[in-house]
Amino acid sequence: MKAFKAAVEARDIEAMTALLAPDVVFRSPVAHKPYPGKAITASILAEVIEVFSDFRYVTEIGEEGGRDHALVFEANVGDRALTGCDFIHLDEDGLIDDFMVMVRPLSGAQALAAEMGARFDRIVARVTSATEDSAS
Repeated sequence: MKAFKAAVEARDIEAMTALLAPDVVFRSPVAHKPYPGKAITASILAEVIEVFSDFRYVTEIGEEGGRDHALVFEANVGDRALTGCDFIHLDEDGLIDDFMVMVRPLSGAQALAAEMGARFDRIVARVTSATEDSAS
């Protein structure tokens, strides 16, 4: 998890993306359906690092070399402070294949939902562009 934490804290989307399995599933704290695939997960992460300010990991739960980790974080979305947790599972190759995020309190989750909802067209456009680039 050190590499992922370092990538997030450095706001390095390329390094984050390199740690995602092709079949990763992203589970949003504010959307009912999961988002399958590396492209959409990377696109969501690229936007959320812009939405969060003062982001910092404060606790890591999980053993070194283990496949399940929980990374507790604090951040702001606009004027709302929130606490969240990234629940991460690694596949046999050490890549992230399941990424679930939970946040609290409700006002922070609502602020996050509003900001990410406003950016959803851009998230989808980035995925469409990446798909078209890889097809050519």
